[in-house]
Amino acid sequence: MTDTTFTPGTTPNTVRASDGKILPVPTGWVLLPPGDAALTRRAKAAGDHWVVQEKKGRKVFSRGIWAPAATIERIRAELEVERSTESFAKRREAGVKRREKVQTEYVEDFTGAVVSFLNFHSNHADLAQRLAQAVADHATPVGSGTVARTKRIPVEQRAEAAVIAWMRHQTTAYDSMPIPRVKGKRREVRRMLAQRSKELLARYRRGEASGEECPLAKALGR
Repeated sequence: MTDTTFTPGTTPNTVRASDGKILPVPTGWVLLPPGDAALTRRAKAAGDHWVVQEKKGRKVFSRGIWAPAATIERIRAELEVERSTESFAKRREAGVKRREKVQTEYVEDFTGAVVSFLNFHSNHADLAQRLAQAVADHATPVGSGTVARTKRIPVEQRAEAAVIAWMRHQTTAYDSMPIPRVKGKRREVRRMLAQRSKELLARYRRGEASGEECPLAKALGR
């Protein structure tokens, strides 16, 4: 069984091998786009196929798999029969409830981690809760691709990174800031803005009064 990974080719029915060579897709094969995990998994297990991926920046995106059209259609038909049964519907409903429970618990844990990281003075307890909720609403949805969804670092570090990222976009001019296309410059700007955000948070931890012109208060008021 062939299991080779390629990148998109120069034309719709070609792929590019790791050595740069352009290869034509075998006759009778079709591209199965990503989206149906069960169909993709079974198509891979059924026999020869080509995996197509594309790297953009640091991320690798699936562009689907090439496989014999007859194989894909057969598996698709089998899945349609399975998914029409009552037992499948029950399993699917149970799976949805299980994932919702896990997501709810994670959002609660993450929100608590944000509040702990903020560690605001009691004078600003309400604002801490509002900020934690705003950060969680933005960062925790499944598929959001934010740092809150990674499992590579502890939830405490995720909470800190998510707060700083939220503040970068909501309390600074980062999104409209002209940044020279120089290697390392964007990272430098982010570090500078992160330091400003940390200084702003420190004032709330000390219990200092905040006015209507405070960028954090203004962001939460929008």
